[in-house]
Amino acid sequence: MKLLILGGTVFLGRHLVEVALARGHAITLFNRGQHNADLFPQVEKLRGNRDGDLDALRGKTWDAVIDTCGYVPRIVEASAKFLANAVEHYTFISSISVFPDNISPNSDETAPVTKLPDESVEQVTGETYGGLKALCEQAVERTLPGRALVIRPGLIVGPNDPTDRFTYWPHRIARGGEVLAPGNPSSCVQIIDVRDLAEWTIRMIEGKHVGVFNATGPAYPLTLQQTLDECVRVSKSDARLTWVDEQFLLDHNVGSWIEMPLWVPDKDNSAGMMQINCAKAIAKGLTFRSVADTIRDTIAWDATRPPETEWRAGMKPEREAELLVKWHAR
Repeated sequence: MKLLILGGTVFLGRHLVEVALARGHAITLFNRGQHNADLFPQVEKLRGNRDGDLDALRGKTWDAVIDTCGYVPRIVEASAKFLANAVEHYTFISSISVFPDNISPNSDETAPVTKLPDESVEQVTGETYGGLKALCEQAVERTLPGRALVIRPGLIVGPNDPTDRFTYWPHRIARGGEVLAPGNPSSCVQIIDVRDLAEWTIRMIEGKHVGVFNATGPAYPLTLQQTLDECVRVSKSDARLTWVDEQFLLDHNVGSWIEMPLWVPDKDNSAGMMQINCAKAIAKGLTFRSVADTIRDTIAWDATRPPETEWRAGMKPEREAELLVKWHAR
């Protein structure tokens, strides 16, 4: 197949390219050339800006396009309209963040999505991200009815993750010593290895599947304690988990999700976001490698990063040490 990928050089995009190339597909990348521009020298690269500069795509055709970097409905709709006669199939990478934070556990693709009070807003923030993604989905489906595949990943993890929202834990636990573990050990966790997501996405495109699919995992209930215990086991470090309760963390202004990855306070009524029903995708062949494999490969990739790499998520060591002292002294 001839595949066009909008983006294609950051995290999921680069893994999609690797999988597609391994499966014998011809790839064209369209992006601004601002991130990892030297990747994939063997593929066709077209430069442009999705917000008004799509000329490099003019006059070309592909079997399918994968939109990995659509966040603003106006821009996504413009891309879909521009490519409507140039591709047969359009895949839009969305997010389970389209659901409201208080979504009920085990909700599937039929659950209502977030609606923005002002649908003309284009600034992507923590408050608008999910609603904008939902509008992007609608724009693609409206523009290419019967030809669109919408994939809603959960937290994507694994090698090359630029967010550090999962990498923090394998890295921190591999460092050893006393580790602050947040909140309720039995709280649910859902993650998907970027390689599993990429492989399944390409297979779905090969099969010309359409519709909306939630895509996160694993296929069994996974708790935060199981995840962190597995980090200890895989890293073979001397890490000791000290579970610190939610109220203490809140009283000390610990930030959920970014400062303390994978922690969603019970008070936020957001537990359902880590218990999304993905049976529809699993029935279409979505599979998951073991959490241990993801942890092991994340540690190996993390070790290749420069020591001066700035962390985008996770608690700073001095802050963790200070909180542990206060926890033990309470």
